[in-house]
Amino acid sequence: MKILASAFAFALALVCSHSCWAARTPFQVRCEDSIDKAVSVLTSAQNGYTINNSVSFHGLTAMKPGGSRNSFVLGLTRTESRMSIGLNGAMLKDPVSGYECVAPKITVSLFYSPIVVYVGREFSPGSCAYQEILAHEMRHLKTYLDHLPKVEVTVRAALSKRFDNKPLYAPAGRARALLQQEINTGWMTYIKNEMAKVEILQAAIDTPQEYARLSKVCKGEVQSLIRPAKRH
Repeated sequence: MKILASAFAFALALVCSHSCWAARTPFQVRCEDSIDKAVSVLTSAQNGYTINNSVSFHGLTAMKPGGSRNSFVLGLTRTESRMSIGLNGAMLKDPVSGYECVAPKITVSLFYSPIVVYVGREFSPGSCAYQEILAHEMRHLKTYLDHLPKVEVTVRAALSKRFDNKPLYAPAGRARALLQQEINTGWMTYIKNEMAKVEILQAAIDTPQEYARLSKVCKGEVQSLIRPAKRH
């Protein structure tokens, strides 16, 4: 949570909850007893996946960043993490104190761009080698699909802790802009980092031992298909 603490420091100095005040003022009473509670609505959605058999293993090797020159990519699962964040909420102004209060409604949607599972075109669908490579890529697919709901739980808890169902206060005309700044400079980075943690899990699947296993499956079928292609 260090990212949250540092990124939100500026906003918290200017936008605060009821705890910033020693005792409840009439304005606070109006804010806390009459306007809606702060709400965070967070959803995640799966957009499915497609299987693509049209790219050669040479092409897949070029598509994978950071690949070794001495290794070949037989299959690949590709997608991108996406999010949308909306800000709304009721607001009251107090001309006496020069402050305003807002009960933010933050709507966050998490999703992946359509996931594409590639298997090298050298491997015929239904063949032993194809099935082995596809099974490996299905592990990557499952890891993506399992990670998204976990991010949803983590982010929802962080949002609930931050806003605590209480209105926030700021100098008149500043609350919404400061909240937007907090989202842009803090929450977006935080959520991106949580989504990106899936890549650590993906890397753990692609071990040297797993690559060695795949190269020897199906009585050498993989190697027999790769060797002629290597010479072209």
